[in-house]
Amino acid sequence: MSILTPSTSDASAPQAPRSRRRKTSHLKLVPETREAREALRQRCRDVAARMDKSVPLGKDEMERVARRLLEEAGLPEGYVGWTMVMLSSEFWAESIAAVPPERRLFLLPHCLKHAEGCPADYDQFGMNCKQCGACSIADFRTVAEEMGYRVLVAEGSPVVMKIIVSGYVDAICGVACLNVLEKAIDKILLAGIPCMAVPLLSSDCRNTSVDEDWVDAMIRTPYRPAAQQTRSYLHLMRVAADLFEPERLDQIVPRARGGQPLGDSVGKGSVGEGSVGEGKESGEEDDPLRGTDPIAATESLAYDFLSRGGKHSRPFITLAAYDALVGDRATGPDGAEAAAAISEPICRAAMSIETFHKASLVHDDIEDDDAFRYGVPALHRRFGTATAINVGDYLIGMGYRLVSREVAALGAETTADILDCLANAHTRLAEGQGAELIWRDGKNRRLSPLDALKVYALKTAPAFEAALYTGIRLAGPATEYAEPVRTFSRNLGVAFQILNDLNDWDGDDYNKMSAGGDTLGGRPTLLFALALQNLPEAEADELLSLCSADNSDPPAPRLARVRRLYEQAGAFEAAHRLVDKHQQRAEEVADAIEPESLRRLFYYLVDTVLERPAEQSPEVVSLGSLPITAKQA
Repeated sequence: MSILTPSTSDASAPQAPRSRRRKTSHLKLVPETREAREALRQRCRDVAARMDKSVPLGKDEMERVARRLLEEAGLPEGYVGWTMVMLSSEFWAESIAAVPPERRLFLLPHCLKHAEGCPADYDQFGMNCKQCGACSIADFRTVAEEMGYRVLVAEGSPVVMKIIVSGYVDAICGVACLNVLEKAIDKILLAGIPCMAVPLLSSDCRNTSVDEDWVDAMIRTPYRPAAQQTRSYLHLMRVAADLFEPERLDQIVPRARGGQPLGDSVGKGSVGEGSVGEGKESGEEDDPLRGTDPIAATESLAYDFLSRGGKHSRPFITLAAYDALVGDRATGPDGAEAAAAISEPICRAAMSIETFHKASLVHDDIEDDDAFRYGVPALHRRFGTATAINVGDYLIGMGYRLVSREVAALGAETTADILDCLANAHTRLAEGQGAELIWRDGKNRRLSPLDALKVYALKTAPAFEAALYTGIRLAGPATEYAEPVRTFSRNLGVAFQILNDLNDWDGDDYNKMSAGGDTLGGRPTLLFALALQNLPEAEADELLSLCSADNSDPPAPRLARVRRLYEQAGAFEAAHRLVDKHQQRAEEVADAIEPESLRRLFYYLVDTVLERPAEQSPEVVSLGSLPITAKQA
């Protein structure tokens, strides 16, 4: 039997079921001897040479090939993780070589440094190596910088994705432990970003080691054009992110009131609860709106908020769905040129989705009284509740205007269909948020799992549906896609929101202000509903008391007790099963969608939106010290 499965050699073949949550620590063994590593690496090189490289190699495909390779070699299952890294590196080797060194990022881990006496400082991008010669970091860095690489000493994929999407580099060469590399696969490789890595020889985070000659050879990969280029969403990601850069934003959506950008002063200074300039301790010179025409102030605040933070996943989805149905050029060999050539009317329609999302964030922060957004004080904390509500309302109007003024370019029927879709999504979102608020502030706070799922479907699914449908409708008639998009989005959105609940108990840095934030805020969650349903009456009453917004007991003991009640009720495992159920339903829609380019996008969304840490296990997650982080959604 060939080691190349149908899904590896034929991009249009039906996809096998995607992996569900499971533990993978037993799959992260490193071959002990250099001889064994060399032999297995060569096998991976031979297999990769026979693979179709026109589309990215998915994580599940990669694992299937790795398992078959190990089985044929008579090697243990524990090497699966290491083999996947080698397969991926060899798969992308030609694409890496096709990127000039000055457009490559070289990523090194902190743990290669000598733990004792390291003089390096840290900033937002990682460690500033002093190149003192005490460890191999300096040696690797010197070679890489001489070749023109950008070099970063840091862990994790978020900062790497930010650098990649910002347009500074086009490929990554890295050194990391298998735990870090596993997380990077979902975020980086699935997007079609060329990546090559050498795994550390252990996951011990202090003074570990690596096959240094392999790292040196990776760095010295010579530049040579590729015979075949792998499809990538990178260029569409860049276009979506660039739309909200201040200069580009002003260019594509000129300010009606002629207000000026506010700069970095917005959100800094003391956090007050008054109107513009109120609540400051350091004087009016801190007022970012000082001297601004009052009529233009709302516009200035809205533009500033649009340009701050966020993953820009919604406009990306719209642009990717549109491209998938008009030739799939932006993911191909001339992707950069094709993505850049997407017309401004199409871009404005994509921007409208993000504008509505940003408006909902402003209003959500008010309704939940969240203190921060994007690392700075929330708008209502900085400028007052009334001003923040008004900015959110302005953003809603701006979103509709972005589409309605493109009738001449898009056509009246297309414009009307898109506006109807956006209005439907907007009203459903408001219904879902309203249901949550009524429940949160009501006297009867008992909630059924079905009610929680209905709220989730209304709050989360409409944004996915609007983004996908808008992109499809921009490309042409969309009647045949309306129901599949609705079903796919509903299941994707519900699964995403359940995962968000589960991540709340891990102190997810991207979405939550603190571990258990929804619980302390008295907001309805599926976990809460599942526990109420399954607990005996006495414990259910206790849970209601613990999760009351009026409960003034210290948070850590409350959360610890809530966790025990959730575990007693089996809420965590039941929630994970529901994620699997809704993910499977979304995949069934993806399996049937045509053309292949759109099906590939659906698969990509499932893999990335529903990303789950493989080791996620509610029973062993510590509440810690309730870390405070800024919302990034």
